[in-house]
Amino acid sequence: MRKLILALATLAIASAAIPASAKTVTLKIATAAPETSSWVAGMRESAAEIKERTEGRVVIKYYTGGVQGSDDQVRKKIKVGILDGGAFTPSALNEEYPDINLYSLPLVFRSTEEADFVRNLMDQKLLDGLADKGYVSFGFAHTGFAMVMSNAPVKGADDLKGKKVWVPEGDKVSYDSMKALGVSPQPLPLTDVMIGLQTKLIDIAPVSPLGALFLQWYTRIKYVTDMPLVYTFGFTVIDEKKFKKIDPADQAIVRDVMTKVYDEFNKAAIDDNAGALDAILNKGVELVAVSGEEMSRIRATMSESNRGLVNEGVVSEELYDELLTHVRAYRDDHVAIATD
Repeated sequence: MRKLILALATLAIASAAIPASAKTVTLKIATAAPETSSWVAGMRESAAEIKERTEGRVVIKYYTGGVQGSDDQVRKKIKVGILDGGAFTPSALNEEYPDINLYSLPLVFRSTEEADFVRNLMDQKLLDGLADKGYVSFGFAHTGFAMVMSNAPVKGADDLKGKKVWVPEGDKVSYDSMKALGVSPQPLPLTDVMIGLQTKLIDIAPVSPLGALFLQWYTRIKYVTDMPLVYTFGFTVIDEKKFKKIDPADQAIVRDVMTKVYDEFNKAAIDDNAGALDAILNKGVELVAVSGEEMSRIRATMSESNRGLVNEGVVSEELYDELLTHVRAYRDDHVAIATD
């Protein structure tokens, strides 16, 4: 018995002597992105680099294609520790951090260059907001402008009247914006949109060309309207409590690698979406133009709707007004350059 006690005591002392950094921390992260997408390929490459650079102390396990459920289900699983993080779009965190929808207010940006200008000035504020909610994040990656994809041509607001339009589940910004345009918003999780298109539950799915290609939605639509309706972007969040279990030196490695991969995603967005749009059009989908007059009309409607959301407290008035100030500064500078 004395020998057994001595052996157990020795084992306990040896275990306690093992540094925390030598223990493997596994991060379980869910995403709706399909396994075959370039995003998942980049995520898996980054996971391999992290594992190598931390000598196996940090392992990232990705669950792709929505196998862990809707964004809301994933978020709840993070809260109870079943998952440690998720790769999301803004609507996923509506309840916890509504200001993450700032860039996704309809028609606040007219070009990627305009959005880049604003993001250089405001991204850190949104990242700090995520941190205040207990999330570690690594930057935002543009995923293209959502365009109206439909089974009947949409040349303006009148063509939208009475149509059933998909909006992300729980996304008040999209819901109220679509109501302002006179359409019938149909909230669905991302994983159910394909079925919604197949069963005619929805007539229109606003999505970026890259998203339509990744998710195969283009196989269920006939037209895409050439209108940059919503600036879309993605990001990964990891529960701060779980992240702190990683040795500080390894945390720095994870941040370095993940920030780098999101920067690469962001830089690739323009070319990726242009290529995706070409691919969709080559498969028989028809591009529909919107007149300048109609575009101005829709912008005015969306501007009024956006201000209404701000007045309701859905998005911070301070952040929204700052965004508009930066947008005006960008446009003023570029009008001046164009007229020189």
